Amino acid sequence: MEWYWIVLIAVAGAVLFFFLLPTLIMSFVLYCVLLVRNKPDKWGRECSMPEDPECKEMFDLGLEWDGRYKDCKKEVTVTSDGLKLIGEYYDFGGSSAVIIISGRTESLLYSYYFAEPFRSAGYNVLVIDNRAHGLSEGKISSLGYKEYRDVIRWAELLHDELGNGKIVLHGICIGASTALFTAVSKKCPDYIEAISVEGMYVNFYESFVNHMKHDRPQTKTFPIMQEVMLHIRVFSGANVVTDGPLKRIPKLRKPILFLHSRQDQYSLPDKTEILYEKCTAPKRIVWFDTGLHSRIRINNTEKYDEAVREYLRDLPGLVAESKTIQ
Repeated sequence: MEWYWIVLIAVAGAVLFFFLLPTLIMSFVLYCVLLVRNKPDKWGRECSMPEDPECKEMFDLGLEWDGRYKDCKKEVTVTSDGLKLIGEYYDFGGSSAVIIISGRTESLLYSYYFAEPFRSAGYNVLVIDNRAHGLSEGKISSLGYKEYRDVIRWAELLHDELGNGKIVLHGICIGASTALFTAVSKKCPDYIEAISVEGMYVNFYESFVNHMKHDRPQTKTFPIMQEVMLHIRVFSGANVVTDGPLKRIPKLRKPILFLHSRQDQYSLPDKTEILYEKCTAPKRIVWFDTGLHSRIRINNTEKYDEAVREYLRDLPGLVAESKTIQ
């Protein structure tokens, strides 16, 4: 072997050992923190951020809502991809139901907080522990790329066994992406008639970048950020860089309600405008001046609830409407 090949191999080996290998290890650890349930109590049924006043208030108000309607509730289960999933169904005597889909780290107790506008509109309510969350089985979060199959199973339970003729999906953050993935799936049943989404991002990669810029502005992200995305692709089966709501929303045919805050620091408002423009389905967008990411309702409860109720009332005639509400 020529001497320069030996030098080249030695340099490549040194780069791999002293630079790439350490960052790959660090990025894998970060991936596990973000998306792997490596102990049973991770992402359990407790407030995810008890030190955050708004998050704690939302959680406590949700528990109060559950306390008022416990007599209407029963635990329900489905199996999806071999995983036993747990939910709670509130039968309010309606003929339609909503499935509330929370984001990463949240259990179904978090979803209680978003249930009232649907209950007051005459809908039965299903809150669910996403796979790898709460009491549901699973170890890996796939950011909606596999969870949409779980939502279809839940919809089948609501329709086939619990007698709901129509179903609406309401997703928050990653739950918004999951709702969209469900609605555009070829296996999505017709009785899932519409979706509403709060704080939907264009793709998870951009949302993650915005998290880092906002929460840790001094942190150098290269190449850790790119390596985390690689781990997500390999282990969670999610292509979060080139695939996501921005790519999939042109396929949507079911009505959609966008709920978005101009203060959203992770799912940026200008990108939401792009999502809205790319959507060719019957659509409505309601803008809120206050409320950080996933915190719209706690800051605008009356407007939020009325926006949802008005959307549900208008669904039968929402065939080709595009409407923006400030």
